[in-house]
Amino acid sequence: MTFIGTAAWSISKPSAERFPQEGSSLTRYAAVLDGVEINSSFYKRHKPDTWQRWAESVPDHFRFSVKVPKKISHELRLVDAAPVFDEFLKDVSPLGGKLGPLLLQLPPNLGFDRVVVAAFLDHVRSAFDGRIVIEPRHPTWAMPEAHSLLADYRVSRVLADPAVIPPPKAESEDFLYIRLHGAPKIYYSKYQPHEIKTYASMLLVAAEGSWCIFDNTASGAALVNALEMRDLIPPKKETHPPGADAFESPGFQKV
Repeated sequence: MTFIGTAAWSISKPSAERFPQEGSSLTRYAAVLDGVEINSSFYKRHKPDTWQRWAESVPDHFRFSVKVPKKISHELRLVDAAPVFDEFLKDVSPLGGKLGPLLLQLPPNLGFDRVVVAAFLDHVRSAFDGRIVIEPRHPTWAMPEAHSLLADYRVSRVLADPAVIPPPKAESEDFLYIRLHGAPKIYYSKYQPHEIKTYASMLLVAAEGSWCIFDNTASGAALVNALEMRDLIPPKKETHPPGADAFESPGFQKV
């Protein structure tokens, strides 16, 4: 299936009639859409029972994409970040099999350094075998050397709009993680129908399990656009086991 959703699960008034009227915001959201991106994990840690409650609020096929903490990306800048990453993995473990990709967004001034990146990803891959996506924003990450190293560690570059650096070349049947922040006004602008169709056409030929997240949430446009995209790509609802123990779920390894 293709996972289409928004950054967080706020239900804006223009789209409220498309969702059930009863239940928590997350339960209502998950009745219609199949995935969501958790950005709050970038700023703060959540209690284990919070992650557990979220996991129990959604159907088995639903997935959470989770943003890696800024302490790793912006403060430590990937250096000596292994203990913090392990702590983060432990935090999200209550999601079990409902954990989707881990999203690593880098600061605009963090250039590609092969030694630093390889050391960080060596540890990441020793602890986590699931999907990892990265959104770099420094021009050096567009170099062939950076692309090759990320491929070696099975890390996919985010296809972002607006594109701060040249977007990754997307081939048919490649895994895609699309993040649409809003353009021309970032976080606010609504995407037009022809733009939605363009991205939908990319997803229709992408690998199974690809994602599209709308981050133009400030004006409520994200949910409107996500529903427009979902109407173009109907979900294939399949039941997947939720995974009672996170370390027995796909992606996790003992650390």
